[in-house]
Amino acid sequence: MTFYEEVLDKMAALLTAAFGLVAALAWNGAIQQLFKQVFGTADSLAAQLSYAIIVTVIAVLVTILIARAAAKAKAVKKE
Repeated sequence: MTFYEEVLDKMAALLTAAFGLVAALAWNGAIQQLFKQVFGTADSLAAQLSYAIIVTVIAVLVTILIARAAAKAKAVKKE
């Protein structure tokens, strides 16, 4: 891989990560508003803990699903 190809590869990865961060922040705001409606305020400890736990569980489940899909795609590509 040439230096130019490496630079393009890293730039693509950085841009993808940046867009992922923007999307995560947008979802964060939306989910916080949802919790404000459900709990009445997002400032209470119970609301913040519930939010953190639920988001963590969702993140873990989605990460597992993505890893499984990537492994399956790699297996298909080898065949």
